[in-house]
Amino acid sequence: MTRIAVIGAGIAGCAAVLALERAGLEVAGYEAHPDRGADAGAFLTLAGNGTAALSQLGVVCDAGFPLTALRLTDHTGTELGTRPLTGYRCLRRAELCRTLQAETVRRGIPLHHGRALAAVTERPDGVTATFADGYAVDVPLLIGADGLNSTLRPLIDPGVAAPRYAGQHVLYGYTRDAAPPYRPGRIDMVRGSASAFGYTVSPDGETFWFARVAGDGLPSAGTPGQLRAVLLPYLRTDATPAADIVAATGTELMVTEARDLPSVPRWYTDRLLLIGDAAHAASPATGQGAALALEDAVVLAESVRDTRSARAAFERYERLRRPRVEANIEASARLTAGVPPQR
Repeated sequence: MTRIAVIGAGIAGCAAVLALERAGLEVAGYEAHPDRGADAGAFLTLAGNGTAALSQLGVVCDAGFPLTALRLTDHTGTELGTRPLTGYRCLRRAELCRTLQAETVRRGIPLHHGRALAAVTERPDGVTATFADGYAVDVPLLIGADGLNSTLRPLIDPGVAAPRYAGQHVLYGYTRDAAPPYRPGRIDMVRGSASAFGYTVSPDGETFWFARVAGDGLPSAGTPGQLRAVLLPYLRTDATPAADIVAATGTELMVTEARDLPSVPRWYTDRLLLIGDAAHAASPATGQGAALALEDAVVLAESVRDTRSARAAFERYERLRRPRVEANIEASARLTAGVPPQR
C-alpha cells in the first residue's frame, strides 16, 4: 500500500483522499482549520463535469438543487439566448466540502484538523511534513491541495509569482425577500452595462446571486449595508432585476477579490505535487474551479495507481491536466477582462 499525505481538506483535498483511497492507496488528510476546510458563505454552480467526477469518486451529493437551463440577457433585459444544462447543481461551497468530508469519515480515512503545514523536508525515499503544533509525519508522497495561498507551492517552485488580482471584485449573497422573474432550475445571467450578474431561485424560494464588478477602488470587506451601497450604483442604471435583488438582501452579503495564478511552471518534485487551486487557480468567471479540482483528484488517483513510480505518476498527471486547466485560466481571464468598468 502506498502511503500519501494530502495537505488541505477543502474540495480538492477531500476529493484527492477519496480518489486515492478508492484506487486502493493508503492516504490521510491534514487541514489547518480546526473543524472545517472551506469558507462558509460562498455558493457555486457545479458544472456537469464536476458532478461526473463526483460519481467517479463514489460520492452522492444531495445538497443544493439541480440547474437545468441557463438564460442570458443584456442590460436592457433583452434575452440573448438560452441553453439547457446537464448535470449542473447549485449549492453552497461549504455544503460540498461537508459532503466530501463526511464521506471521508464514513470510509474511515484519517482526516486531521488543526494541522497547519509549517515545513517540508524532502528526501530520496520520502517526505517529512512538520506542522505548526510540532506534529510531524513521514510519508513517501505529499500532495498539496492547500489552495490559492498554498504553503507548499513556493517550496516546490521558489520562483513562482504570487497570485494576482484579476481586476474584479465578486459580491454574492442570498435573500428570501426578492421576487425576480425566474423559472425553476434556471440560472439567469445578466450582461450588465457595468457588471456581470447572475441569479437563481432555489425550490424553497431563496434567491442566490453574484455580481462581478471591475475596479481597483472597491472595498475587499465591509458590512452588508456598506457593500450594498457600493454595489447598487453598478446596477441601478440597467433595466434588469439585479438592483432589486441586491436591495432586498439583508445580512447575507459578502465580497471577495477575484485572483488567479497565470502560470505555475513547476507542479511537482520527486515526492511533492500540487493540485487544485494550489496549482492552477482561475478567476471565477467560468465557474469551473470546483469541477476542475474534482477532476484533478480522479486523474491523480489513476496516475498513481497505473504507473510504476511517483515521478512517472506526476509526469502523467501534469501531461493530462495542464493543457485543460491553463485553458480555463485563460478563458476566465478573458471573461473577467470583458466586464466594463462603472460608467
